[in-house]
Amino acid sequence: MSSVIDTAVEELNAKLGDDGFDGTAKFVIEDEGSIIIDENGARAADDEAEVTLTADADTFKSILDGELDATAAFMSGRLSVDGDMGKAMQLGTVLA
Repeated sequence: MSSVIDTAVEELNAKLGDDGFDGTAKFVIEDEGSIIIDENGARAADDEAEVTLTADADTFKSILDGELDATAAFMSGRLSVDGDMGKAMQLGTVLA
């Protein structure tokens, strides 16, 4: 597992707190790996999910750091979304 994935899992768990996420979402970080987010929090995994968000490592880090809005990343083509757009929008509020 890459250090990018390890760091992202830690940051996502800090943002999610004890509540986890109502549903399943997968982040695919190009050339690094995948992260699953669900009611148990974030973990490195490549399971099936209701929505899959794909971005390069720089874009993902910018979103996590609050430097780039996930919606803006999607609209500019830097973030792709496949699956349940409602879950993607719900996840966007968690990441903000």
